[in-house]
Amino acid sequence: MLKQQIQSAVKHTKSDLVITNVQVVDVFSQDIFTADVAINDGFFVGIGDYSGFGREEIDGRGKYLVPGLIDAHAHIESTLVTPIEYSNVCLPRGITGVIADPHEIANVCGAAGIRFMLECGKKVPMDIHLMLPSCVPATSFEHSGAIMTADDLRPLYDEDGVLGLAEVMDFPAVLNGSDDMLSKILDADKRGCRIDGHCAGFGIDQLNMYAAANIRTDHECDTAEGVIDRARRGIYTLIREGTVCKDLNKMLPAVKQKNSPMLCFATDDKHLDDILENGGVDNNIRMAISGGVPAPTAIQMGSLNVARCYQLDRRGAVAPGYHADFSLVADLHQFTVEKVFKQGKLVAENGAVIKAVDSGDMLVPEKLLDTVHLPEIGEKDLAIPMNGCSRANIIEIVPGTVVSNHLVEKVALDGDSFAVSTENDQLKICVVERHSGTGKAATAIVKGLKLTRGAIATTIAHDSHNLIIVGTNDRDMLAAAGYIRQMQGGIVVVDGGKKLAAVELEIGGLITGRKAEAVIDDLAQLHREITALAPECSFNPVLALSFMSLVVIPELKICDSGLFSFQKFDFIPVAAAD
Repeated sequence: MLKQQIQSAVKHTKSDLVITNVQVVDVFSQDIFTADVAINDGFFVGIGDYSGFGREEIDGRGKYLVPGLIDAHAHIESTLVTPIEYSNVCLPRGITGVIADPHEIANVCGAAGIRFMLECGKKVPMDIHLMLPSCVPATSFEHSGAIMTADDLRPLYDEDGVLGLAEVMDFPAVLNGSDDMLSKILDADKRGCRIDGHCAGFGIDQLNMYAAANIRTDHECDTAEGVIDRARRGIYTLIREGTVCKDLNKMLPAVKQKNSPMLCFATDDKHLDDILENGGVDNNIRMAISGGVPAPTAIQMGSLNVARCYQLDRRGAVAPGYHADFSLVADLHQFTVEKVFKQGKLVAENGAVIKAVDSGDMLVPEKLLDTVHLPEIGEKDLAIPMNGCSRANIIEIVPGTVVSNHLVEKVALDGDSFAVSTENDQLKICVVERHSGTGKAATAIVKGLKLTRGAIATTIAHDSHNLIIVGTNDRDMLAAAGYIRQMQGGIVVVDGGKKLAAVELEIGGLITGRKAEAVIDDLAQLHREITALAPECSFNPVLALSFMSLVVIPELKICDSGLFSFQKFDFIPVAAAD
């Protein structure tokens, strides 16, 4: 094969494919130039004058040849579909690879969940690379369906498709020298693997701590100043634009040609309907170009930089010897993808894959299909005693981010218990442990969803993925829990005790083996019903709700053990002393 590549490069033999007269996006020099591009045996072999030297030739006149995009950090489970359907949706957008963290399904099903994701990835042309979850559970304060120690992770490094250690969220474990956490970091380091960070709310000392531990990425940075601080410490910033976290526009002032090699694009958590409507990291590129970033620089951040960050050999660029993963794009600023090639083969055209892989062919282990074990809960479990106080600690949702505010407000009372006030947008939020049927549950107060009636429940509750419910009344909240139990996981909207809409997620309570089209129909119905119940909510309330249990993110969250203050890194009561 090497001999053939050399002979094709010097035109002694014909190449499999030549794209002629195409505008090549050069991510090395951040430039664009016109040339012919030759491809043989799945690799680029030459850039120059190759007209007449291809067994097949495509006229690229008026088109741009762009290297395959790679999402630097994503949780595929947030799309609600398997990696197979994820590939079917993303490939037509020029996304040929993803660095995925399967810690959602790992928190529910442990190593079995990770291996399921790996097996799915082997069925598709898209490169699905996995990072091993570092924090299962995210902290010791909550209860997930699995615990993964360094000993549990170690054998998984031998699996094809595993790149390194995923986002280290439990910073106190790093700071305090937890033996297990340090073992996880050293295991990855000894193998020369990348270690991802999770530096939400970090100051300079904490950034130094992570860099000293050889943690080299962060997708939680949301300020231009933070980009500079990270670059100075050799930490890649993965600029995120997801369904909830929309950081890109406020980060653009920090993007300069001199620091762009330390910047990558990521989606983190993005719903399937959002990808279909707006795109994945291709949307990051469109937004960056629209915001004034030169097109070659923006594309570099979505291709070469990711490949270099994650040590993906000979990927992310158009150059001889590199994997021939690329797109032909009609309009660079709109990033209109016409054809997508993987290893030199056409895999998608005009917004659709050439040959869709069927998720139905994937055998799902029984362990992944039996994960919702809810206790019976009643109104007493939802009651919030105020202990004579009239003020409460309240979680306030901040649109466009997973960060929440810690408010202290006066609340209405029913006897000595909190009473929901839709007028003041003060609703009940409850988390119930659903993995082992322990009966653990906690209820608090949330503001920002603007729900006027009914309830919403889901088993997508980062990161332990217990059941999370928000509602205007106890009856609908309890009914929602019952429907979730029947479905074995998913999302449900209830009003007057009646199920209005649902998305069944039978695999781990997180994803489904159904086709993307069926999930999109369910989501559309779900959003219509939610809009009727919360007409003034301007963001995706389901995705926002799912992050209100993520205790490793500022400022106030709830898990099955209670109301958690990030600042104190401990639990606090709902009632606030007057």
